[in-house]
Amino acid sequence: MDGNRQPCWPFSRNMPREEFMAMLEGIYERSPWVAEHAWRAEPFGDIHSLHAALTQAVHSADPPLQLSLINAHPELAPDRAMQLTPESRSEQHGAGLDACDDARRHSLVTLNRAYRERFGYPFIIAVRGHDPDSIIAAMKARLRRTEREERQEALDQINRIAWFRLNDRFSDSDSLDQPME
Repeated sequence: MDGNRQPCWPFSRNMPREEFMAMLEGIYERSPWVAEHAWRAEPFGDIHSLHAALTQAVHSADPPLQLSLINAHPELAPDRAMQLTPESRSEQHGAGLDACDDARRHSLVTLNRAYRERFGYPFIIAVRGHDPDSIIAAMKARLRRTEREERQEALDQINRIAWFRLNDRFSDSDSLDQPME
């Protein structure tokens, strides 16, 4: 069992806010407000109800707060000097973004720049199950979207990332690959 993974469902009724926040640290990239907003919706009987409350917190937040969440995410395959959270570093490594050849790295840098110029925030994708080529293809396709479509997609991808992180940390089964819709 992963050292970060909890052995059983640790969320109980009336859990203190500070404990709840500490247990969810890192689930949403540098955005503890998501857990704080979701804490008010407890109790959480399972990983699905917890994820639903977190997702609701994201979707019901004011647009400036949503934008801060989007901007809390790093570029994909960033400059090696850029500080990544341990979760992002592991996810990007798993997708092979830290081992790209020069051509793929150049494509990612160029597409990241074009995406940020078009939308004003970093490209976000839940990289699990992707490789550099599929990420590059997604970046190209999503550059053709409207700002409204892309902001919604960024938030959906953030919630998908959170699902994977929750599953990694709290599920005692590897069969929960997909969040319930």
